[in-house]
Amino acid sequence: MTTQPIAEIRSILEWPKYRPDLRPAPQLPMCKAEMKKLGWDSCDIIIITGDAYVDHPSFGMGVIGRVLEAQGFRVGIIAQPNWKSADDFRVLGKPNLYFGVTSGNMDSMVNHYTSERRIRSDDSYTAGGVAGKRPDRAVTVYAQRCREAFKGVPVILGSIEASLRRIAHYDYWSDTVRRSVLPDSKADILIFGNAERQIIEISHRLATGESIKEMQDIRGTAVMRHDVPAGWSELDSTDIDKPGELIEHLDPYAMGASDNGGDCATKNSDQADQVKNETTDEVHIPISHLKLNRAKTVIRLPSFEAVKSDPVLYAHASRLLHLETNPGNARALIQKHGERNVWLNAPAVPLTTAEMDAVFGLSYSRLPHSSYGDQRIPAYDMIKHSVNIMRGCFGGCTFCSITEHEGRIIQSRSEDSIIHEIEQIRDKTPGFAGTISDLGGPTANMYRLSCKSTEIEAACRKPSCVFPGICKNLNTDHHPLIKLYRRARSLRGIKRIFIASGLRYDLAVESPEYIQELATHHVGGYLKIAPEHTESEPLSKMMKPGIDSFDRFKKMFNQASQKAGKKQYLIPYFIAAHPGTNDEDMLNLALWLKANQFRPDQVQAFLPSPMATASAMYYSGRNPLRKITRKSESVFTPKRKKQRDLHKALLRYHDPKNWPLLRDALKAMGRAELIGNSPECLVPAGGRNERLRKQASVQQNKPYRARRNRR
Repeated sequence: MTTQPIAEIRSILEWPKYRPDLRPAPQLPMCKAEMKKLGWDSCDIIIITGDAYVDHPSFGMGVIGRVLEAQGFRVGIIAQPNWKSADDFRVLGKPNLYFGVTSGNMDSMVNHYTSERRIRSDDSYTAGGVAGKRPDRAVTVYAQRCREAFKGVPVILGSIEASLRRIAHYDYWSDTVRRSVLPDSKADILIFGNAERQIIEISHRLATGESIKEMQDIRGTAVMRHDVPAGWSELDSTDIDKPGELIEHLDPYAMGASDNGGDCATKNSDQADQVKNETTDEVHIPISHLKLNRAKTVIRLPSFEAVKSDPVLYAHASRLLHLETNPGNARALIQKHGERNVWLNAPAVPLTTAEMDAVFGLSYSRLPHSSYGDQRIPAYDMIKHSVNIMRGCFGGCTFCSITEHEGRIIQSRSEDSIIHEIEQIRDKTPGFAGTISDLGGPTANMYRLSCKSTEIEAACRKPSCVFPGICKNLNTDHHPLIKLYRRARSLRGIKRIFIASGLRYDLAVESPEYIQELATHHVGGYLKIAPEHTESEPLSKMMKPGIDSFDRFKKMFNQASQKAGKKQYLIPYFIAAHPGTNDEDMLNLALWLKANQFRPDQVQAFLPSPMATASAMYYSGRNPLRKITRKSESVFTPKRKKQRDLHKALLRYHDPKNWPLLRDALKAMGRAELIGNSPECLVPAGGRNERLRKQASVQQNKPYRARRNRR
């Protein structure tokens, strides 16, 4: 066993078709009657999903189902089965190869509960928007039911829920560190990240008779092991990044003078004889273990039992995990859970443009399964006329899970592939009226952006290419995206193309031409944008740019809108109660909002999602963006409900319902001068005219809300 070398990774386009005569089904079957119409007596693979089945490239089970079908496998779908017994898991019979288990497009706990742990009243991924159609911790429950339904059939976990819970992780809803879902579910393999490359290899190897137990070496997968294989070198993570008060070793993960910044290394650490700190010109001699065979080296993280009982070790493990996520240099990781080990292979190699085009060019009907009839699926309604042009994100925002799941290397489709999909929407989607709702992805404007050097990219360990500033090795040329926009909107039958994905304004300001193109043609009056905060302390813990970057973008956007003869507005989003945020920070944000005449209609409170760096800050009180020691930087996080409520109220300083709470808080903070009726005050004084002020405020907010609703 050895980590698969990147040079030997097989293209997903090179596998021979398992059933050469298999043709695309109008929709993948969800019952035996549909299987019979296709002439099938059995399914090779059955996918269990927590979402309603939508045959669309924005829905994970739709993508994986069609990808496997294109490889010649008969694929059935069991969507939102009743998990209280194994009966629904038998409706398609016994699969010839395996069950594939996914919670759907969202983590089931994020899907079910708000940031205040309240149960959500609806589910956008269910027909009719009905809540309660999937269990909590869905991949674990589904996998157990698959075992009950047909003993001995392999079970493979995937989806963002499996990906973000692949090792011991902090679980916000139980307020504890939980085990990896792999041992809890008793599945055979867990796939993390986008799954096409891994699932194709697993399927073909199973189809040729190889045992699932032999598949220990596939990149982007996790398996259970009793020990480290013979011939492998084991490296203890605490020898790399000492969490204790011991002698400091040279840090192989050093990222310059500050762990948050600096430029990328210029050579692969396995090959380099020296690692140069470009900020100080100091030369470090790498420690000996850097010369170990990377393909046969595994880093042992502290055990589940250790990180559960020691928050400092949890932060240490989180830091090491995130620093071993670049497919070009990542090593395998191992973490003990009881008597066995969770073994994480190095991440999968990102798809090439040709592979991306093949995935998005499959025979999707782009419709929900016919069994749902006329029932609306809210998530589908939102994206049915949108096009995903890329994957991945190199932003590295600590509260976001995109990088942990899709990686930081941008995988872009070709222009021709995207144009073809727009034409498919125009010609085949019922109710299409000429408007494409989005051309984007995890971000709106990272299309075809990448490192200027493949060597540098393969060696880099920075968690972000744009924090604290844009890396000098990053290509920020927006012209391919501008060219795509222009070609797309020139298509016959296309009236408008909006950009609804999150925009990286710190990148956009590098291209005034892009901002002009965006403001002139692709904004419908309002553009959503996410500065997240104004204060340096919370922004540094988020790895987001300073507010001056937002101010620069706002100025350029307003000028571009004026030049286009349009009156357009930015809708900024901010996070309350993020790690590193205190009451004074939130007050300063509220004052900035008032000074800039922003009145947020919705408030986003920080939700610690599994495996995110900010979640490690929330749980441990430490900053994994820097070296973790017993004396390293501590991070304050507002956790008490009263304080979280205050932080949300400060974002909605204009809401009369929040004024009593804000008055009390301002007095306690010694800022009573902000209470009153002058323009400098944040909230009005109380008294007998309070009711009239509330009525006036409601009337004043109505036009703003109406505009938001129209958008």
